Amino acid sequence: MDAILDNLLILTIFFPVAASLFIFVLPDDAKNTIRRLALLLSLVPLVLALVMWFNYDRLDAGLQYETLLPWFPSIGSSFHIGLDGISLAMVLLTTILTPLAILASYEIEENVRTYMFLFLLMETAMLGLFASLDLIIFFIFWEFGLVPMYFLIKLWGGKDREYASFKFIIYTMAGSLGLLLAIQVMGISMGTFDIPELMNVWVNTPAGGVLPNGLSVDLVKGISFWAFVIAFAIKVPIWPFHTWLPDAHTQAPTAGSMILAGVLLKLGAYGFIRLVIPLFPAQATATAGILAVLGMLSIVMGAFAAFGQWDFKRLVAYSSVNHMGFVVLGIAVMAYAYGLPGEVEGLNYSAIIATNGAVMQMFNHGLSAAGMFFLVGVIYSRTHTRDLKQYGGIWSVMPVYGMILIFTSMASLGLPGLNGFVGEFLVARGAWPVFTIQLALSMIGLLMTGAYILKGIGETLHGPLKPEWAGLPQMTLREHLVIWPLMALMLSLGIWPQWLLAVINDTVTRMFSG
Repeated sequence: MDAILDNLLILTIFFPVAASLFIFVLPDDAKNTIRRLALLLSLVPLVLALVMWFNYDRLDAGLQYETLLPWFPSIGSSFHIGLDGISLAMVLLTTILTPLAILASYEIEENVRTYMFLFLLMETAMLGLFASLDLIIFFIFWEFGLVPMYFLIKLWGGKDREYASFKFIIYTMAGSLGLLLAIQVMGISMGTFDIPELMNVWVNTPAGGVLPNGLSVDLVKGISFWAFVIAFAIKVPIWPFHTWLPDAHTQAPTAGSMILAGVLLKLGAYGFIRLVIPLFPAQATATAGILAVLGMLSIVMGAFAAFGQWDFKRLVAYSSVNHMGFVVLGIAVMAYAYGLPGEVEGLNYSAIIATNGAVMQMFNHGLSAAGMFFLVGVIYSRTHTRDLKQYGGIWSVMPVYGMILIFTSMASLGLPGLNGFVGEFLVARGAWPVFTIQLALSMIGLLMTGAYILKGIGETLHGPLKPEWAGLPQMTLREHLVIWPLMALMLSLGIWPQWLLAVINDTVTRMFSG
């Protein structure tokens, strides 16, 4: 049994690749077979992730399901993967959203085989990144995940898909160049790319000294820190690095937007928590105030930008900048506390709460954003427009859709009793003693969040019914099967967040105690 559990993570990561290859050899005209097989095979990683979830040892709360294999010994790189409570939560999110996104993709008619092939490849990239414990392996999965999303937008996107896909790949690859250079300098200087080992040798290299390659410690750490920060800031995205996001979301197919918002944005935030702060604690503490200001600006500017949109999908896209701003604010508190002595009274307590809130918000936003993008896709498939001015009175024709849209919108808004409230409350509680002014200003964005959510609901569902929408068909069984699991998770995390928060908190507490 132990041997099986030890290899579960490898199987979870690479099963989608094997599934994608199997899908790719099927005849292209067997569309229904391809769709059903892709959905069925995408459920296997979810089952494996649930097995790991229920067998995770909370008393340990450290790295589990580890695999360490020789890979590139001449440069000190190995195939090292493993999970703790934070990465396990992100793996669970990925394996939940992927089958739902594939089910939402049943409406794709062109090149179905290639579409499903790319989707399953992307799942491996996302899972591999969350499990990576070696910087080279981390970077490979980081870059590998860009390619499927680029082609999903370029081949199956909207009318401006070529521009959006080009902007997406250029922005993210621009950040990756500095990231790769910093990884090389760090690994070569220390003789290892292993992340747990670097947290000892790299972090404890004294300031003012000289590295084995003759470079200044302070110079290399400073440059590497900013290279990591910029790469992950683009991915989150943090204002003002966010401009690629609305175009990519607007032009991506519905399922592509679900995964882009649900998982891919979390890769940047995960990079801050897993790499930037633990590897550069002094630099992170020194610049935490800047990060808090950028988080606040993301919350406020994202909310105002969302309120100004009349394209429903673009409104939801800007809402991601708004909601991920709370993740950034929580990460800023973690950054401030991580490099300071543990005896600072009350600081670690605030940091633990804020970090828990950031990870919870990552998970919760993944659910609500995926749900919102799917619901925009549902109405677009019937009306062939996303212009809010063209809607009106749709609730009278599609009352069940209206109920589901309001429920999901309220989860995104942060209504108490639903999942969005939990993460944002924890971030606010943890940030208040540390970044009081930034948090207070963020409340302007919270006010505008209510404004743009009510705008979206009001323009879509209320008002006089336009004649052209009188015969809109009801939601199909397939569409219900996509959204109801998300709604169940939103409600469960709003009423009883402990089932997820306890696992995250064990690891976060261990990070600050060790």
